[in-house]
Amino acid sequence: MTRPRRVLITGAGGFIGRWSVPPLLRRGFDVHAVISPDPARPVPEQLRGATLHRTDLIVPERAVELVAALAPTDLLHFAWIAKPGVYAASTDNYRWLEAGRTLLAAFLAAGGSRAVAAGSSAEYAATGAGLCVEGRSPLADAPAPSPYAECKLALQRFWESECRHAGTAAAWGRIFFQYGPAEHPDRLVASVIRALLSQREAHCTHGRQIRAFMHVADVGAAFAALLAGDVQGPVNIASDRCISLAGLIDVIAAQIGRRRLVRLGARPAPAGEPAVLVADVRRLRDEVGFTPRFELEAGLADTIAWWRKELRS
Repeated sequence: MTRPRRVLITGAGGFIGRWSVPPLLRRGFDVHAVISPDPARPVPEQLRGATLHRTDLIVPERAVELVAALAPTDLLHFAWIAKPGVYAASTDNYRWLEAGRTLLAAFLAAGGSRAVAAGSSAEYAATGAGLCVEGRSPLADAPAPSPYAECKLALQRFWESECRHAGTAAAWGRIFFQYGPAEHPDRLVASVIRALLSQREAHCTHGRQIRAFMHVADVGAAFAALLAGDVQGPVNIASDRCISLAGLIDVIAAQIGRRRLVRLGARPAPAGEPAVLVADVRRLRDEVGFTPRFELEAGLADTIAWWRKELRS
């Protein structure tokens, strides 16, 4: 009998990582989920059925010891700093870059066969933003606009190079914009929902920016499909439904029934922010074979329902 593929998922307790676990379990993977060592941090319900490992991967020795002990066939790497308003400029990005390098080196030394990691749309150059196409659109080089973009790009190149030399299959999922239950309350969708449900004004930018948002459960499922398949190289993880931020906010406000509380233009838009930042998703759709489950309206309704319950508790 063939043994199931054993996958080590880092950042499995995070906003996106948790949603990769159920689809991988359904595919028959032996899932090992790395979560925060803090025992006070609750374990997400999505991790039920996975083997949990509470450890701090920023400490090199712990990452090496865990990989050596498990000898996973597959690696799915999400762990990174992600706090809104902090992550882009934080020097912790350099620590996570080194942690990612150490983790991959340990995985390759243990004979791992497929390594997939989470990248970001921030890897694309703002000057070339618009429709971002893997392998064609300019990247955020010379110099990168933030430590976050710089370190994600550096790890992607290390990931690709080291895996190629080791003969190990590798892919890199560039995440664009996501939303959903348990999102950080300061992020756009969550902050607007919370304000309107609490009958407070939602202060927003002008809202003319064009983006494409994917429900977090679909983001996690897309990574599960990417890991389970054989596609290599960068793959955009995004929706093909483009919408202005004002349009997105209006859908939320209409579903809650409080359009009168939306204040577009009450906050300045971030300097240097591209007017259009969306993804070409042909690789995800045609090569990975992934189709999102949630349409935008249904996904926002699901998220609003989660926040209603959360704010009542």
